[in-house]
Amino acid sequence: MRCPFCGFEDTKVIDSRSIDLKKRRRRECTNCSKRFTTYETVDKPLLMVEKKDGSFEPFNRNKLITGIYSAIKKRPVSVDDVSKIADEIENTFANEFTNQISTAKVGDIVLEKLKTLDPIAYIRFASVYKDFDDKESFIKIISELDAK
Repeated sequence: MRCPFCGFEDTKVIDSRSIDLKKRRRRECTNCSKRFTTYETVDKPLLMVEKKDGSFEPFNRNKLITGIYSAIKKRPVSVDDVSKIADEIENTFANEFTNQISTAKVGDIVLEKLKTLDPIAYIRFASVYKDFDDKESFIKIISELDAK
């Protein structure tokens, strides 16, 4: 690590701590003895989402959470549960080093998580995600829930 004060390339780590998914390191230059702080984070690949029309956009965690919140409105589902779903989706694709996913795959994962978490939220999310346009679609998905 290069010293920001004198440019010397030899520094030593004095203290190291984990803060907000980062490593904070206090360093000291062995040349000028000045101290400075560095932060180390994991470099995740940019995750692109392929939409239904074939276009791509960067994965947006807030957009995912907003969609889930609209499904759980006035339901006994905690904020932590929603964050956990978003974290699991992000981590799944980051661990696979995938840089491209489809909205269909993301939607299917959310549906599976909501099915076990809250059946009403599952039906709400499915009605928007699967674009229900008639009552038979609702009846079908409710009967699938009852079967399981």
